[in-house]
Amino acid sequence: MLDALVAGANPSDAAKSQGVMGSRVVVCQKLIVNDHQNRSGQSRMQISNTLSGHKDTFEPISLPVRMYVCGLTPKNEPHLGHARLFVANDVIRRYLEYRGFPVKYVQNFTDIDDKTIAAATREGISPAEVARRYMDGYFRDMDALAVRRADEFTYVTEFMPQIIDFVTQLVAKGNAYVAAGEFGENDVYFATETFAEYGKLSKRNADAMLVGARIEPNEHKHDARDFALWKGAKPGEPWWESPWGRGRPGWHIECSAMAMSTLGEQIDIHGGGTDLIFPHHENEIAQSEALTGKAPFTRYWAHTGLLQLGDEKMAHSGSFVTIRSVLEATPAPALRLYLLAQSYRTNFTYTEENLATNVTRWRRWAEARNIANTVLEAFPTPKPTRKKKITEDTSLAASEVPETVDDPMATLRAEFIAGMDDDFNTSRGVAVVDELVRRLNELATKRDPAQATALRAGLALLDELTDVLGITLDLALDVRRAVDDATRAEIEALVVARTTARAAKDWA
Repeated sequence: MLDALVAGANPSDAAKSQGVMGSRVVVCQKLIVNDHQNRSGQSRMQISNTLSGHKDTFEPISLPVRMYVCGLTPKNEPHLGHARLFVANDVIRRYLEYRGFPVKYVQNFTDIDDKTIAAATREGISPAEVARRYMDGYFRDMDALAVRRADEFTYVTEFMPQIIDFVTQLVAKGNAYVAAGEFGENDVYFATETFAEYGKLSKRNADAMLVGARIEPNEHKHDARDFALWKGAKPGEPWWESPWGRGRPGWHIECSAMAMSTLGEQIDIHGGGTDLIFPHHENEIAQSEALTGKAPFTRYWAHTGLLQLGDEKMAHSGSFVTIRSVLEATPAPALRLYLLAQSYRTNFTYTEENLATNVTRWRRWAEARNIANTVLEAFPTPKPTRKKKITEDTSLAASEVPETVDDPMATLRAEFIAGMDDDFNTSRGVAVVDELVRRLNELATKRDPAQATALRAGLALLDELTDVLGITLDLALDVRRAVDDATRAEIEALVVARTTARAAKDWA
């Protein structure tokens, strides 16, 4: 049924869909990383699924994993709430790849909307100029935060044929109807009464659905819950030709059409903030499953909790802190670490105190890496050895994984995986890195060549895990940091000791 819709996909041009930031893909040598299943063949990864209301075992439809994330409506500078959403989904993508799942990641821009039109009026420029200005700001900020670019970015203005085709099919099936618009052009509404499972995502009853939704009084609606698929043109606003006259799409139809055009009729993971559960994602399900007859439209709805400022959600409609303003005084990797220090599912309140705590944590991680590298440089270069074949039982719990000469840090890796397998719990992942840094500092303080293998293994694991988290440990990024004199003196003393030892050929 959707052959025409999918075949008619209009992917973004290369400048939009590529330009990808380099991101190291660590290929772990331990089978425990790449083997995402236990011996019974069942995946051990669990995802909190809004649709089911509990954690579900992750089993993708096929490979690559199909992942769609509701993106930005570019109407103002991106704020920390946006950073939280896109950093969280970036880590989900990174971790899936780390565990051996290739991912096709699609993210949209709602580059025409009531809000972009209002911003254009406010700023005295066209809606297209507004969208471009703030999309550029998005890419600038996400690049700084090491958020990898989507495999494909979709733009509403480039998917009008697919959107119109989607609406046309819903009208033909009887799931949508045409109604007179306010200014002479026709509107098209989805008939919620034709979809028996309406409300299954948000778990709301009919009365509760009317609260908080974008309900516009309209005597031509059959049901107050019905939502616009196509809006008749208003004077002075952008419009596109359609079978129902001039107009533009409703909010919800855009994501369904773009997701199906790029990923197919059913997808694995759909990301977005918890504020989108109703009505946006509820309506996506209704119109998508009504069209295809296939359920579920999305297997796993992975909703990110909200970042609050005081007691309110951070949003352009209220109080917000821009990403750019925070990065003027904060190392970008430290801000990313702050956003990952709690589970992506939780709501939390932004405070400068908690941000400062994570700036200190990031510096501790980066300094530990620098010191460990400096200590290792003072040791003799190890002779190459043949690695033993790894035969460890990957079904072992983290506490049961043996630490070997080949990898004395195996337990920490297993603990990291166990935490992240549990609904991408980055708070547990960050705690493992904290412990790893403690061990590295302990080993570096001993300056014992006999511990060189463990120190090298710890450094390799630190790079491996921080790569999954997307945290760069480069103090050069900390341009505003006053270098701690004690740390500087310690590093310089280690360099002197290394030089003296090499000159005397003293490896004791």
